Amino acid sequence: MTSQTSRKMIAALQVSLDGFIQGPEGEKDWADSWASAFGLIPDVDMFVLGARMYPDYGEYWKAILANPDAVPPFQERVPSPSEIAYARKAVQTPHVVLSTTLRKVSWPPNAQIVHNVAELRTLKGQPGTNAYVVGGATLVASLLNEGLIDELRLIVHPVVLGKGRALFDGINNRLSLDLFQAKPTESGRVIVCYRVISDPSTRSDRVTRSSLAAG
Repeated sequence: MTSQTSRKMIAALQVSLDGFIQGPEGEKDWADSWASAFGLIPDVDMFVLGARMYPDYGEYWKAILANPDAVPPFQERVPSPSEIAYARKAVQTPHVVLSTTLRKVSWPPNAQIVHNVAELRTLKGQPGTNAYVVGGATLVASLLNEGLIDELRLIVHPVVLGKGRALFDGINNRLSLDLFQAKPTESGRVIVCYRVISDPSTRSDRVTRSSLAAG
């Protein structure tokens, strides 16, 4: 009999070199696409996001799916191939929105609301592959505080914002991270991946040579 393992919960984010995920007015014009971080996670069978992010998220990806040749909301260009691929994957994959205020979520059709972290913990413990924690920042911080996130996968952009929303705003305890991949890209960005661990003694002190190969 093949054993089934519980889901791994992975947060994938884009971040500036000085540690911000958005500028002081919420701007992210330094990031090419909202879909870029999705490519860091294989075999996604659940998307997780917060109430603040959800309305714009649903509107944006629903519009791309309905008309991939048109300029979607919040943009000034037509969708990229990776964004179209994201929209097609997203509509087929269960979405979980953590919220105490929303009464309904309409897109994708299989989206559901969970009202507390305990419900989300139950979903994480069910058999599955990988849950992609899309965001926003408040959700990511709260799930890190609750010990629910297994990995952080970051695209570090070669830009310094100076101020804005820091990646780890809202973290209320010490995190121990185990670096298992660091990969520079031709664009000058660096992909870095960490396991979130509870015992610092399990941290590895080096990354394999292969994981440092340029992409």
